[in-house]
Amino acid sequence: MTSPPADRRALLPVAALCLGGLTVSLTQTLVVPIQGDLPRLLDTSAANAGWVVTVTLLAGAVSMVLSGRLGDMLGKRRVLLVTASLLVIGSVVAALGTSLVPVLVGRALQGLAMGFIPVGIALIRQVTPPHLTNTAIATMSATFGVGGAIGLPLAAWTAQTFDWHALFWMSAILATALLLAVVVLVPDAGDGVGGSVDWTGAVGLTTGLVAVLVGVSKGNDWGWGSGRTLGALLGGLVVLVVWGAHQLRRDDPLVDLRVTARRPVLLTNLAALAVGFGMMAQAIVVPQLLQLPESTGFGLGQSLLAAGLWMAPGGLVMMAFSPLSGRLMTVVGPKLTLMLGAGLLGLGYLLALGLMDAPWKLLVATSVISAGVGIGYAAMPTLILGAVPMREAGAAVGINALMRSVGTTSAAAVMTTVLTSSTAPVTGAGGLVLPTQGAYQLCFLVGALAAFAGVALAAMVPHTHERVAAPAPVGAGART
Repeated sequence: MTSPPADRRALLPVAALCLGGLTVSLTQTLVVPIQGDLPRLLDTSAANAGWVVTVTLLAGAVSMVLSGRLGDMLGKRRVLLVTASLLVIGSVVAALGTSLVPVLVGRALQGLAMGFIPVGIALIRQVTPPHLTNTAIATMSATFGVGGAIGLPLAAWTAQTFDWHALFWMSAILATALLLAVVVLVPDAGDGVGGSVDWTGAVGLTTGLVAVLVGVSKGNDWGWGSGRTLGALLGGLVVLVVWGAHQLRRDDPLVDLRVTARRPVLLTNLAALAVGFGMMAQAIVVPQLLQLPESTGFGLGQSLLAAGLWMAPGGLVMMAFSPLSGRLMTVVGPKLTLMLGAGLLGLGYLLALGLMDAPWKLLVATSVISAGVGIGYAAMPTLILGAVPMREAGAAVGINALMRSVGTTSAAAVMTTVLTSSTAPVTGAGGLVLPTQGAYQLCFLVGALAAFAGVALAAMVPHTHERVAAPAPVGAGART
């Protein structure tokens, strides 16, 4: 056992890491309230303005893998400082921007800061005593969804109250506080294992991931059968296959694919894709349903800010379930915890099918969904950390975070496709055409199927009930 003072000392770096998770994930939803106004604000076309959202996604996907590997090599605290600094710089650049290019640069730098999350999760087991590790990992994992959930209403209020640049100044202030917290509270664990960076592998991974994710995220705009979409998807997949062959030939690869192919890691990552899909599906569908005009016969007529406020409690539910997630992982193990989380996620979507006629009813459904996401997100890093060697913890958690990101990106594309495939004119709205009620119901059904697929995948993970092995926590005192 460790003493209470030692526990309190261990909680200080955990608090700093969780602040990072909240801040970094919050920046991902910053521009959602002004997305429709971006062409006018940046004096550009709608297609170009769409890259303000897409570039952050692309940069984040690449950063989560590369930062994890660099954290293993160079030391996790050092990489946390770099990613937090990138968030400060990116926020300031975007805040000072008045045209498309500087805002894109700023948003790309904000996306690179997403590498903070997997590195922070991997570091937690090194700075906490065993009895706190599961709960700390659960809390840090929950921030991935909590930041996005509270970011929408906060950003909507900021955009409506101040100039749109205030969104990025707010991000800059939070990022500066985060950087100071890491400097003061996060110890140097001396965990860098050294090695050389596989720059060829880094370029190949970046090229392949960006191509595939561009194809997925732009498929609805370009057309799924267009040459640009198919070229991006197929070209990216070819590059990733070549990259994989290159990694298998190296003694010190950027990503150890042999470890990634182990059954516990592979199945957990596939489950992460399904749970990530489930999380994003409701984030896309429910705000639209809340804001549809009542003249549709099923729309709820809420403003953007009101819709964000109806969604915000979901983030609080995720955070509230973090201690429960940690306890569940200790009592029944991370595998069953993941299955429970994915099952709740699916149940929430089934509830949503019958709770579409009032905002408070959708709040009930999204709260169940959020509880499932919080529990599931908490369990996945623990499963990964228990199946990989310490020297590859950061890279392995980064791959898991990437799979969640691929799931959320896929969900956005699929939900948009479903909603645009079934539309009808709104009576008395001057020819306005919107998705039908059946389209929204189909989205909920697809979300449920994805979640239950996550349950099935988690069920095939080899059972483990052992707590993740951890070294003596840095600065937490000796164990007895």
